[in-house]
Amino acid sequence: MALSNGQSISGLIKERKNKKSALNVIEKVIPIFLFLTAIVSILTTVGIVLTLIFETFTFFTRIPFIDFVTQKEWYPFFGNDPSYGIIALISGTLLITVIAAIVAVPIGLAAAIFLSEYASDRTRRIIKPILEVLAGIPTIVYGFFALSFVTPLLQQIVPELGFFNALSPGIVVGIMIIPMIASLSEDAMSSVPNSMREGALAMGATKFEVAMKVVLPAAVSGVVASFVLALSRAIGETMIVTLAGGATPKLTFDPTESIQTMTAYIVQVSSGDAGYGTTIYYSIYAVGMTLFLFTFIMNIFAQFISRRFREEY
Repeated sequence: MALSNGQSISGLIKERKNKKSALNVIEKVIPIFLFLTAIVSILTTVGIVLTLIFETFTFFTRIPFIDFVTQKEWYPFFGNDPSYGIIALISGTLLITVIAAIVAVPIGLAAAIFLSEYASDRTRRIIKPILEVLAGIPTIVYGFFALSFVTPLLQQIVPELGFFNALSPGIVVGIMIIPMIASLSEDAMSSVPNSMREGALAMGATKFEVAMKVVLPAAVSGVVASFVLALSRAIGETMIVTLAGGATPKLTFDPTESIQTMTAYIVQVSSGDAGYGTTIYYSIYAVGMTLFLFTFIMNIFAQFISRRFREEY
């Protein structure tokens, strides 16, 4: 028996079997490929962590750990009497992060409330992509913006503000992380069921009261997680603080003074200020491990908050 186009039924069956066989091969290959890509990601992470651990251990064979965590001065280039007190770099990093939080948290949360509770669908479709584009601007552009625009502007308000200071990069880092807070918080607030809003409105609550007393508490896990993730991003920021913060490691909480963060120090030494195998070279890894621990702890905290206060709807 033959089909109208001259192809036999047996030929058609054979063709379908071949196609099915090819699909079976693909179905077997794809999981293996995906598994290998996952393994590559895991091995890369393990390799980074092990490198940090081994090189940091080498550093502590030369510099006592107790000096590293208790000394208040960080002067690794002081010839025969260097000082490796990480507290100076930590204070600069935390100062930038606190300033960024003061800027980003209220603005980002306000933007999230507006997008979730007040903006129309059309307005939300316009504003949210703009915020996400803001998050995609290279950080070096933010750095030059802080150095050439924000700092001169602030000097007109605060005359004693130095050319390199903590205030300017802190503000710009805050601007940089606003989209992260706004977008993640808006997603968390939008996931709250409309029935909760309608119930509150039916009981006489205003729209603002619904947003602040119903929606925000219901989405608190996602909102707090967005704060922590954004601040961990601020802690790890490099180019903005390198360009506008200066290179003066000191234990200070005065935002008008020049400071140095952990990431800025890593950039400074990595640019060729220290030879391979020197104590200064290995100090990069000790600082990097400290930075890794900070961000790791903050990410763990964000996950804990998200799981502890998550509401299932």
